[in-house]
Amino acid sequence: MGKPHAVIFDLDGVIVDTAKHHFQAWKQLADELGFNFTEEDNERLKGVSRMDSLNILLEIGGLNKSESEKQELAARKNKRYVEAISVMDESEILPGVLRFLQELKEHNIPYALGSASKNAPLILKQIGLYEKFNAIVDGNSISKAKPDPEVFLRGAEELSVTPGNCVVFEDAQSGIEAGKAAGMYVVGVGDSAVLAGADDYIRTMEEMTVSRLEK
Repeated sequence: MGKPHAVIFDLDGVIVDTAKHHFQAWKQLADELGFNFTEEDNERLKGVSRMDSLNILLEIGGLNKSESEKQELAARKNKRYVEAISVMDESEILPGVLRFLQELKEHNIPYALGSASKNAPLILKQIGLYEKFNAIVDGNSISKAKPDPEVFLRGAEELSVTPGNCVVFEDAQSGIEAGKAAGMYVVGVGDSAVLAGADDYIRTMEEMTVSRLEK
């Protein structure tokens, strides 16, 4: 790879683990709708937009809802999720992240956030990282969800680097596909048996260094 010109991070599962907060909010909604929603079911929602997630949830429950009912349910789920993340703090930053961000800074490598979440700015503020990112591209500023590469291409644009000189960190299959579609070097955070198509794999951010990227 050589020294990367820039790095783009997905948020959920890479910087913080907000998946548990999403799961609790979806599960509560399913309970109210009268069916069970499991952690296994929740895997299908990773990296998927809010409305698409709701449609999958309703499919699991075998329910049909009108468009206005769907909007109300999605808003109810999001309200609970926002309440949960509003009490997050820096203790929820995943191991190895702060050290690696510091190392990128020392090597003058800029980094951006590339997340489908509309709540990404709130989460970054809660954990004290909002000011640290050179650019933030989130669900409020993009129109196409991953696996479309829009979020990462926009991130490269904001950092003024060519996509081929960017490294993406992703823990979801749709995100890995989006990174590859953008022409970037992709590091999968998780199990290579589950995540296909990345250029390199790490279990956690603790394994990552700038020198590993240069190799």
